[in-house]
Formats: sequence, C-alpha cells, structure tokens
Amino acid sequence: MQEILVVEDEKAIRSMINFSLSRAGYSVIEAPDVKSAKNQIDKKIPDLVLIDWMLPDESGLELAKSLKKDELTKNIGVIMLTAKAEERDKIAGFNSGADDYVTKPFSQNELIARIKALLRRTSYVDSEVLKSGRISIDLRSMRVLIDDKEVHFGPKEFKLLEHFIVNDGRVFSRSQLLDQVWGRSVYVEERTVDVHIRRLRSSLEQYGLSELIQTVRGSGYRFSHTGDD
Repeated sequence: MQEILVVEDEKAIRSMINFSLSRAGYSVIEAPDVKSAKNQIDKKIPDLVLIDWMLPDESGLELAKSLKKDELTKNIGVIMLTAKAEERDKIAGFNSGADDYVTKPFSQNELIARIKALLRRTSYVDSEVLKSGRISIDLRSMRVLIDDKEVHFGPKEFKLLEHFIVNDGRVFSRSQLLDQVWGRSVYVEERTVDVHIRRLRSSLEQYGLSELIQTVRGSGYRFSHTGDD
C-alpha cells in the first residue's frame, strides 16, 4: 500500500484528507508542522507528501526544498496545498521543488486524481525502461528507441529527454534544468540549456516529434504529448 504524508496544521483539513485518501486505498500519516513531518520521514520515507504552504514552525516551501536537496528523499512526490492562487505564488511553489500545486478550497476527487498522476510519474524512477508514446528509454544500456529504432543522443540530450519524460507536462525553468540535469555543483550559463534543447529537438525532428519539447514563454520548457501521433 502506498503511503502519503499529510503536512497540514489545521486538524479538520488533515482529517478530511485522511478520510478521502484512506477510502482511495492509501496509507496516511499526519503531521501538523515541519518538525513532526521530518520526524515521520526519518522513521519511514513516504511515497508522496502533501505540504501546506503556511505551517506554524517553518514554511512548507522550505520543507519541499529540503526534501528535494536530500539524496534520500529527492524522488518523493511533493504536492503543495495552499490558498495562494496567484501565478507568482505557483512559480515559487514549483521553484521550491514541488511537483504539483493545488489551491484551496479543492475538490477531494481532484486531489486524488493529481496524487495518482504524480505517483505514476515518480514510479518511473525505479523503472529500467521509460516509455512515452513512440519513445522508449532503456536506462541500463542508455539507449533511446523511437518506433523500435535506436536513435543516438549526446549525454546531456539523453538526460534532458529522460528528465522531461519522467516529468511529463511540467514546466521547468532554465535554472531548474541546470540544477536537475547538470547538477548543482556544475556552474554553466543558462543559455547552455537552450543549446542542448535545440540539439534534442533536432534529433526528434527526424521523427516528427520536435514539438514534444515546448517553449513556455517567460517560464522555460516542458515535454508534452501534443502532436505525438
């Protein structure tokens, strides 16, 4: 049974979420603040964490950041729960490392649907083969197949494609891609990302798949199935 940690200071909301998730077949752990959440995670790493933005001892954003920076917890799915609905707040949430963002008040059915979608994405981490439409990536042999034909990519283009497929539909800024694909210890200019995106698109273009890598004006890039027949 998949385990979800709910970090929310309002007991009524925690109880409501616990009830809905338990009915949906998940095991639920509750934490009213960041300290309690970290104690729970130290005991057992959950499959996904729901984090309220405003917590009594520390910001939920800081908890999300710390989870994504830690090698042991970086692959946990993180969904931010908040009443902050403006675009700049959502961007701040995603920049903290959150995988998804749900604004209050929210539908329990929508929340469960988002949880299921994120758990499907994060389950790729332990897979040996990633598949997205006509594209397959064998993580053991570092081979990419399109229509069952091997296609050669440079090392960074391979990592970018892998990262995009695992996070299908999510927008990443250039700085986020540098951190997550190149690594935080590597210092290169953000325009380097654009160079490798162009190379990745060029390789996909031969198969009519260049539109899978989309530019989101003012935000960055995302992988989407739009145009993948």
